[in-house]
Amino acid sequence: MLKIGDRYLCIYGATGGGLGGGHAGRILTMWNKTLDPKSPDFKWTEAVEVCASDGMEDQDAIDPGLLLDPTTGRLWVSYGTYFGTIRLIELDPKTGYRVSGNKEKDIAIDCEATDLIYRDGWYYLLGTHGTCCDGVNSTYNIVVGRAKSVEGPYLDNVGRDMFHGGGKMVIAAGDRVCGPGHFGRTIIDEGVEIMSCHYEADFNQGGRSVLGIRPLLWKNDWPVAGERFKGGTFEIASERRGYSLELAVDFVRMKQERQGWFNREQMQQPVKPVPNQTLDEVKDGWPQGDIALRCGDFMFRPHQLWTVTPVADGGGFLGGPYCKIVIAGTDRALTATADLELTTKPSFTGAPEQLWRIEQLTDGTFRIMPKQIPGREGLNTRYVIYSAGDSTPTLAEYDFSTDNSKWSFRLP
Repeated sequence: MLKIGDRYLCIYGATGGGLGGGHAGRILTMWNKTLDPKSPDFKWTEAVEVCASDGMEDQDAIDPGLLLDPTTGRLWVSYGTYFGTIRLIELDPKTGYRVSGNKEKDIAIDCEATDLIYRDGWYYLLGTHGTCCDGVNSTYNIVVGRAKSVEGPYLDNVGRDMFHGGGKMVIAAGDRVCGPGHFGRTIIDEGVEIMSCHYEADFNQGGRSVLGIRPLLWKNDWPVAGERFKGGTFEIASERRGYSLELAVDFVRMKQERQGWFNREQMQQPVKPVPNQTLDEVKDGWPQGDIALRCGDFMFRPHQLWTVTPVADGGGFLGGPYCKIVIAGTDRALTATADLELTTKPSFTGAPEQLWRIEQLTDGTFRIMPKQIPGREGLNTRYVIYSAGDSTPTLAEYDFSTDNSKWSFRLP
């Protein structure tokens, strides 16, 4: 499905697909003014065939993917399965018909369910490689090649042509799910992208096929699936300088038997590990009410350790649930304020200003934004935790172009 102007173009495959479907496939297009079935304008035009396979040739006309080239306005379709080649044809973006005289071009093999995307001067062909339809034994994975022309050749990161079986891995099995296939891309914001796929089998769901949504990262201009954020206990480090988010409390020195040049016998003495400073050793010195925040050198101290937990009834966004962020071992919760600042409250109440949207950015870092700003209506989609200075965290408008908007979650 693709919106072109004020209409929606739907493209789909009929029959084919191998196995019980044979290889005689047809790809068709049709238009609608709206996707709202309750609208009086909801009516699909008569479907038009744009290509087909006869069941005898080495090709299977199903699984179409659309690309409206932002540089030329031309409309392209990739299609095909493992039972032959992946082909490219051109459609008229005004009619949805095949361009007169257009001849299909073979651009890849050994994949199916392809998708075309354009980014920063490159055309990317993503295809699903491996075996499907076998539950926990399915080896589906998604691979990619890229080209400077939409017509290819599509080469992978080591120069292999996808027409000769090349392809760089985007996502494979992991996290007790296997068989990812049928890539889809959604741009949420500048530097915030997600990818969708289906998994052939989820081990935790009895081997059922499930929908997968993962962050989409771009590493050296290659797409790769990020990891689902599951929570845990972390240092939260600013990309601005590398300082870590912490409570604005006194730094408590740890006792240690001094080592150095003045202890000439230290090499003959047994090594005694130094235990981490504990919460019980310092928490009584903290204020009882709200505690402000700052950023400082990370020293794996209790006032710098944060536990992030998805909140089951806190709602969610496209990509994950909202989370609470508390000082590890306590219920002291990170909280947004009405004046676009940050504080910590003595306890987590589930208020929307204590729920946090955590999204991995295309460069692998994260943005952290409160669900709602007190006193403002609606969900917050603009303000993130922001480094106004090396040691000064605040809330400010998200800006992907600056490291002030970006954070990393590091295991202590």
